[in-house]
Amino acid sequence: MRDRWFASYFRLFLVAVMAVMMVLLGGCGDDEPVIRVDLGRRDKLIAPQKQEAITYAYLPQYSHTVSFQRHRALLQYLRETTGLPLRQIFPDTFDEHIKMVERGEIDISYSNPFVYIKLAKAGATAFARILEPSGKPDFQGQIICRKDNPTIKSIEECRGKRWIAVDPRSAGGYLFPLGLFYDHGIYLKDFEEVEFAPGPGGKQEKVVLGVHAGAYDVGTIRKGTLNVVAEKVHLDDIRVLAETRPYPGWVYAARKGLDPAVVDAIAQAMFALNCEGEQACIHASQILDSAGIRGIIPAVDVDYDPVRELANKLGLD
Repeated sequence: MRDRWFASYFRLFLVAVMAVMMVLLGGCGDDEPVIRVDLGRRDKLIAPQKQEAITYAYLPQYSHTVSFQRHRALLQYLRETTGLPLRQIFPDTFDEHIKMVERGEIDISYSNPFVYIKLAKAGATAFARILEPSGKPDFQGQIICRKDNPTIKSIEECRGKRWIAVDPRSAGGYLFPLGLFYDHGIYLKDFEEVEFAPGPGGKQEKVVLGVHAGAYDVGTIRKGTLNVVAEKVHLDDIRVLAETRPYPGWVYAARKGLDPAVVDAIAQAMFALNCEGEQACIHASQILDSAGIRGIIPAVDVDYDPVRELANKLGLD
């Protein structure tokens, strides 16, 4: 019985093998064309090259998150309008921003005027400047304190106090107010201490928070910062003690050696955003509002000579 079972199983196996062979042989008819392959002929395959990005950096005035949110719509608009592969990058400090421009790692720099005059020495060129939300092409610094601080009612009463500033290279957050203190006969040696906001990014906010918490008596910030931090502190607790004179506003600069055609394409796209009051300009207004600016206008290096004069007065190189 075992032999009969084995014989039956073997016959089924042979039938299956024959069926498979018939299928395979059926695909090899005599009428099939023969394709000859010349192994001596070879074509070189070239992998597609990724277009190198044009880097765009916002001086780390605020946190990286705020910087990204403010300029995301503008960067997207510039990509779509120019066809250029712009990419926003985020230096952690003012010094790092400057060094990255000098090394050619930042192509388009958006910075304050004091940083710009440093970049200009390294060959960067101003090509555009912003209109502030006020509609003016300049901005100011502010000196702030707690409203309930009974010892500070005037600039003169800042002597002997603890001062927190944004950064040694911050225009509105340090250097403009320092010039104002100088005008009132108050120098760095006259403060109990002068500190700069710690950590990467977000320094303007940290100044306001430090004054609000009472850790410092006075702080210096860029005018407009209080609106940015309105959700983090009770602004009724803060007093604006004084404002500096206006200075030329934030500037767009191209690094040394950047293709002039690239700069011109970006500049023209920026200037095209300056329409107001028409239905077609609603999208442009939304882009500018997100960035906290009213518009973008042409700039040349000599626009920033007043900043150089202040730097000389303060003894800055």
